[in-house]
Amino acid sequence: MLPGEATTDRITGVELSLAFLPLKTAISDAKVLTGRQKPLTEVAFLFAEIRTEAGLSGVGYSYSKRAGGQGLFAHAKEVAPELLGEDPNDIQRLWTKLVWAGASVGRSGLSTQAIAAMDIALWDLKAKRAGLPLAKLLGAHRDSVQCYNTSGGFLSSSIEEVLSNVQAAVEQGIGGIKIKVGQPDAAVDIKRVRAVREALGDAFPLMVDANQQWNRSTAIRMGRKLEEFDLVWIEEPLDAYDAEGHAALARELATPIATGEMLTSVAEHRALISAGSVDFMQPDAPRVGGITQFLKIMALGQEAGVRMAPHFAMEIHLHLSAAYEIDPWVEHFDWLEPLFNEKLKIAGGRMIVPNRPGLGFSLSDQARAWTTDTARFGSGS
Repeated sequence: MLPGEATTDRITGVELSLAFLPLKTAISDAKVLTGRQKPLTEVAFLFAEIRTEAGLSGVGYSYSKRAGGQGLFAHAKEVAPELLGEDPNDIQRLWTKLVWAGASVGRSGLSTQAIAAMDIALWDLKAKRAGLPLAKLLGAHRDSVQCYNTSGGFLSSSIEEVLSNVQAAVEQGIGGIKIKVGQPDAAVDIKRVRAVREALGDAFPLMVDANQQWNRSTAIRMGRKLEEFDLVWIEEPLDAYDAEGHAALARELATPIATGEMLTSVAEHRALISAGSVDFMQPDAPRVGGITQFLKIMALGQEAGVRMAPHFAMEIHLHLSAAYEIDPWVEHFDWLEPLFNEKLKIAGGRMIVPNRPGLGFSLSDQARAWTTDTARFGSGS
């Protein structure tokens, strides 16, 4: 595209890096207990850093658990040169350009997750240009968001460990607790949920997550058994693509249904929302292709009156949740903290939107040390 009078800047360099975050202990959820996956020991991160001739820079990331990290990095390397010389403000057009550069492998899944890191970096850069936190650039509804902790409630932890993690999270100021369910013996699930509910008290927000491992009849039976615990939601009770089954659960159960984290396109989220499958939608910006696509999902959710609780990636989702009209939740994972120089603040059950421009984070020396591959394109890279 030829430059016009409105062009304000040019992309001069793109740097990609692949890093592997090791977990302190291997963790398991119901997918491991059913034999579908192995315990999780590390998370792969694709970082994108974009620089411009005006001296600005933006950083974004996507990620993959278990497999896929090398694939994200490989595809990003193929399409990243398409950004050179472009005005970084034209984010929607650039997203489309990157998608069509790799269109033969599709417009969802790994290809768009690779693009997500660059798209998120462009939004970070745009907010920095404006001197605003991304939430403020988008038009914030609030300066803090209800937050809940997940990383302490995995099935690989004994109930004693879970209760200890719960206590630590509450003392930290967390506003909600989510624990995993989906044990082969349903009685074990109920016992664990009861122990956590008793430790938290009746009024403290509590959620459970089955990680897609129930069939429809099991989900109905378990949902009815869990109703006594007054849960905020039951997450992923069924296969992620079973919109009809989730809609039936949403009609049958008093407890709200949450799902969507595994979906990788706007179209898939539209199908969930249109079917009435979700009380809480759970999009993941790195998985759906970045902030550009996430904003489209937000618009769909707001129009339908659906609440939102984005999955993982709290450094990104905090800003997007702050700009969502209907009071959302954001997920806290302490795993991610070593990757960044800045720490997110939690107080009174809420995560505070930082006043730093852009997304408000920069890569730490530890993130650099965990990096296994890099690729640089353009000048000054």
